[in-house]
Amino acid sequence: MVAEGIHSAVDTGNELLLLIGLRRSMQRPDSAHPFGYGKAQYVWAMIVALSIFTLGGGVSIYHGILSLRDPHPIENPFWSYLVLIVAAAFEGYSWLVSRKELAQRRRDGENLWQTVRRSQDPAVFTVFIEDSAALVGIAIALAGIGLGQLLDNPYIDPSASILIGLVLICAAIILAREIGGLIIGESLDKETLDQVRQTVLREPDVELVGRLLSMQLGSEQVLLVAEVSFKRGMRVEELDQAISRLQHAVSSSFPVITKVFFDALER
Repeated sequence: MVAEGIHSAVDTGNELLLLIGLRRSMQRPDSAHPFGYGKAQYVWAMIVALSIFTLGGGVSIYHGILSLRDPHPIENPFWSYLVLIVAAAFEGYSWLVSRKELAQRRRDGENLWQTVRRSQDPAVFTVFIEDSAALVGIAIALAGIGLGQLLDNPYIDPSASILIGLVLICAAIILAREIGGLIIGESLDKETLDQVRQTVLREPDVELVGRLLSMQLGSEQVLLVAEVSFKRGMRVEELDQAISRLQHAVSSSFPVITKVFFDALER
């Protein structure tokens, strides 16, 4: 119960941290940050992952080890069952909401985990992973209390606390891995880049498309640099018009691409 209480407190604080990151990411670009503050979401989501690892997992394991050294029998577990069942209802509702949001972004033939890996919105997949760990933790806590009472064994409950801590640490590592890639500068997925390439190639004045370099600037903000070879002999005015058409075609077909730059492809 203490382990789940710690997790619930950390979970509440984490939602506030995600909200801070979301509000921070909506700031307009300025001279110090010309590409905006979109990556603030990733920074604050990483802080969430660290809090789950330390305050959630670490403290739960520490408390479980202390309790194993001096175990006490479970007395009057009714309120523990009631609190855990109510917690499961709230966490389950939150999990269903985040799962529904992920399902709306799922592509054909893609499972939920692949959607999480592809997702660029930390607010969605962080809540989903955190709620998944919470539901597993609640199940472990219920099993720990129930088995401890049934077998009259005071060591089962603190062992459950340690197991809950390990679950939280695993969730934190998964989150840190996903968010770390976004902070460093993750590219668009191959399928989307192939679609962008086809969009650029549809421009009549484009002869060849080289590398497409993209980087996430935020959950709905992507920087794209495209190496393009235009037809020879084009006048400056014609080249400007072709670039304008390309920028419009890319931004209208892929709204997440907010910054588009074209570089001459050397042949």
